[in-house]
Amino acid sequence: METVFINIKQLAGIHQPRLPLRDEALNEFPFLENAYLRVVDGYIRQFGVMDDYQPITGEIVLDCTNRFILPAWCDSHTHLVFAGSRENEFIDKLKGKTYAQIAANGGGILNSAALLNETSEEALFEMALVRLKELIALGTGAIEIKSGYGLSIEGELKMLRVIQQLKAVSPIPIKATCLAAHSFPKEYTYNHDAYVELIVQELIPEVSRQKLADYIDVFCEIGFFNLQQMETICLAASAYGLKSKLHVNQLNSFGGLQKAIALEALSVDHLEKMTDQDCLDLVNSTTIGTLLPTAAYFLRMPYQPARKLIDSGAAIALASDFNPGSSPSGNMNMVVSMACIQMRMLPNEAFNAATINGAFAMELQEEVGSIAIGKRANFICTKPMPSLHYFPYAFGSNLIDAVYINGKKF
Repeated sequence: METVFINIKQLAGIHQPRLPLRDEALNEFPFLENAYLRVVDGYIRQFGVMDDYQPITGEIVLDCTNRFILPAWCDSHTHLVFAGSRENEFIDKLKGKTYAQIAANGGGILNSAALLNETSEEALFEMALVRLKELIALGTGAIEIKSGYGLSIEGELKMLRVIQQLKAVSPIPIKATCLAAHSFPKEYTYNHDAYVELIVQELIPEVSRQKLADYIDVFCEIGFFNLQQMETICLAASAYGLKSKLHVNQLNSFGGLQKAIALEALSVDHLEKMTDQDCLDLVNSTTIGTLLPTAAYFLRMPYQPARKLIDSGAAIALASDFNPGSSPSGNMNMVVSMACIQMRMLPNEAFNAATINGAFAMELQEEVGSIAIGKRANFICTKPMPSLHYFPYAFGSNLIDAVYINGKKF
């Protein structure tokens, strides 16, 4: 089936970089004015300016007058599969309790783990599918989903099986990450190394055997997994072909970022606590720094130093961190707007960080993340607006007219 979108006010994100964008390139979001875009069988076949447009008999023609088209968001860090919300902890946070205090009292990740292990695989899938559809309708065209609320062999495998079921029915690409090293189960409170050994000796081999994950992740933080434990888990996973995408520098800077870079992590995610040396080390690496502004917002923490990282030359991506405890929203439109307003990112930088660099952070850059011939036709068509930069500026408005996935209106 052939569909052509005509009279597009601006067709943006028309590039296909070989590497994640950084420096001045991050602020370049190439576009054509008064453009057309032709889609064939779900893929981008052709685009150009309207002066060069040649109609094809039988194709479906959609008029996009006064509308902008840009690539769908690539959300490279989520915890989409979970069993229940945690609004009671939200009240505790408002009363002044910290993330660490709530976790120490059995809340946080342990709370989600208890709920998940009481919930059937079928129910988890149905809940996650509803969330996935909601996020696609908000413009997400590719997504990473982590486990991490099972905290047992069977619980983690159950979550990863649910992610595989989502992959089977999802119209957008999904990457799966094993985050068994999210927290320590109660029974391992006083024997952390034994849980690490369980992950290394039993879980990772089984995950590999069943082909349930694309990546490994570890929450490297004081009170959670230390540097040596992260290294042990990542090296074990690497032996099975699983690359690392790691939680570091959310609450403290104590070498997690440096260890992650040494482990050749694809991305380091969070980065709320960054020293000058941390920034320099990230700049001098090929690792992508994934910033999660909605998590900082929800936890009332300082935002990630996006401006400093960009000006220093780091490659960064933006993601939602959608999860029930610290970022109960997967709305990437809000992420992009927040990155501009609170983190001083320029609109083009935020667009690129949330599209093509997010795609790189999932190794999906050949498939999604920009408007390029041969890529999936996953894109957002906006409502009429004065400029593309109006999108993050008008943060309270729903400016999406339609989301197209594989060339079809979702």
